[in-house]
Amino acid sequence: MELRRDRSEVTPSLPDPFLTQHLLMPNAHLSVLSVALPPESGVARLYDAPDLADAYAVRLPDNAIDDPELLARFVFAHQAEWVAKLMGLRDALVARFGIKTSKQLRAAGSHDARERVDVFRIYTRSAREIILGENDSHLDFRVSVLQQTRDTREGSARYLILSTVVHCHNGLGRFYILAIAPFHRLVVRSSLRRAARIGWPTA
Repeated sequence: MELRRDRSEVTPSLPDPFLTQHLLMPNAHLSVLSVALPPESGVARLYDAPDLADAYAVRLPDNAIDDPELLARFVFAHQAEWVAKLMGLRDALVARFGIKTSKQLRAAGSHDARERVDVFRIYTRSAREIILGENDSHLDFRVSVLQQTRDTREGSARYLILSTVVHCHNGLGRFYILAIAPFHRLVVRSSLRRAARIGWPTA
């Protein structure tokens, strides 16, 4: 079954030739692209009709490590300061509605930090992908960090693809997603671009 995009978050899929052209662009390793959900990802068919589904890709240098968990930890450990401030504002707004705050999520995982990446619980690990997320009374979400190899005119190239899918249980969950979707996209793009600028950890 093909994923349907949320009516409030419809991002056109970019064809593979766009990714091929991306390799020829200046500073290609710093470019973050909006792409279709990778069909091989464990989140691609997780929900029949997700309320939000998007994916963003950044090219990895040839010498970058290939462990998706370490890459995910690197991305979330190097977010800009404004992202933390934005999360603080988000927490202050959602606490009164029963949506878990980042402080609550961190406290829930404090007994075993190995099973969390930043505030997110680890659901599955594989050689190419790690899936993070949380379940709440209003919505469930999953974040995939997937390493994908694509054939290009210059040979094969590795990409890191960060995909997010959300399933809402009620109107409050849908309102929340509608409200935060623009900030979500901004944070994802910023996080991938910042990690690329700092320099991916190497093997």
